[in-house]
Order: sequence, then C-alpha cells, then structure tokens
Amino acid sequence: MDFAGAYSTDHLKFLWQGLEVTLLVALISIILSFIIGGAIGTARYARIPIISNILAMLVETIRNLPLLLIIFFTYFGLREVGLKMPVTMSVIVAMTAFQSAMLSEIIRSGLNSIEKGQIEAARSSGLNYIQTLRHIVLPQALRRMVPPIVSQFISLLKDTSLAVVVALPELTHNAQIIYGHKDAYVLPMLMILAFTYFVVNYALSLVAGRLEVKKG
Repeated sequence: MDFAGAYSTDHLKFLWQGLEVTLLVALISIILSFIIGGAIGTARYARIPIISNILAMLVETIRNLPLLLIIFFTYFGLREVGLKMPVTMSVIVAMTAFQSAMLSEIIRSGLNSIEKGQIEAARSSGLNYIQTLRHIVLPQALRRMVPPIVSQFISLLKDTSLAVVVALPELTHNAQIIYGHKDAYVLPMLMILAFTYFVVNYALSLVAGRLEVKKG
C-alpha cells in the first residue's frame, strides 16, 4: 500500500473534480425528480381518469427496472434511434426517470396518509378541491414526506457511482483511473471513496433525522 503516493496533491485534486461531478449530477437529478415525481404523485392521488392509470403503469415499470439498465438505455439505447446525448446528460436523464418514479410513490403515499375527515371538513367549509389540496392536504403531507424523500436523495447520491459503467467522470470513475496506474493505490483509493461517501451521506442522514424530530 502506498498512501503517500495515492493521496498526492494531483490525485486529491482529481478526486475532488470527480466529487464535483457527482454532486452536480445528484443535485440536478434531485431537483428534476422532485418536480416530476411531485407532479406524477399528485396526479395519481387526484385519480384523474386514464391519465392516472397510464402514470401508474409507467411508474411501476420504471420502479421494477434496475437503475443500471436505465443508464445503459439512455446512453447506449437512445443512440441507436439517433438520440445522442453527452454522458452527463444521459446519466441525469436516467437518474431523474428512476428517482421520479420512486418519489412519486412517496408523495402519493404521503397525500393518502391525510385523514379523510380533514378533507371532508375542508370541503364542507366551502373550499374547493384545489384549495383543499393546497391549504389542508399538502402542508401536512409534506411534513410527513420530508424524511423518506431525504432518504431517497441519499440513495440517489450513492447510485451516481453506477455511472462509472458509462465512464462518467464522477468520484468512483476518477478513483478507478488512479488505482489503475498502480496496485498499491487500490486500498487507499477504496478507503477514501468509502470515507467521502460516508461523510456526504451521513450529513444528509443528520438532516433527515433533524427533520424527523421537528416533525414529531
């Protein structure tokens, strides 16, 4: 093992560049999947005829596919039909699609968790369906959904490492390049990868824990 060589300034700078890509891809995917997943989850909760059934079928299909397969599809499969995207964009599309399906279920379940009595009371007081959803259902549901949503975001951040298969220059990919030059770098690189992912994800876990306490 060569810790001194593995953790040279150039190597650490290269790893930092990979971490920046990891965080960028994760952040964009989180924002997009929250918007799309929120729209899908709300639409399914509203039970819009036909649309709700189509969305349910789409969500269940994506949820039951491996994320790795979706990444392969967006990067390699779409190229076969003439839709070529840069590797970063293809990974963002794949992760957004997968996480949107996951988040839509969390959001739908959160909305369904609100007691029917509150909804009936709001409607009887003169609020229409949209007003009831906006002022009564959503504020309470969001508080209940925050911890599982944060947990899903943690999973998303870890799943960015799967993009190494399409050579996205993220953290794991850059670490592989470094230890590919010298066997003595393998363990040091694996250790710093584990430490980095742990620190970032543990910080997010603390956020989820604090939100859970506040919710209680």
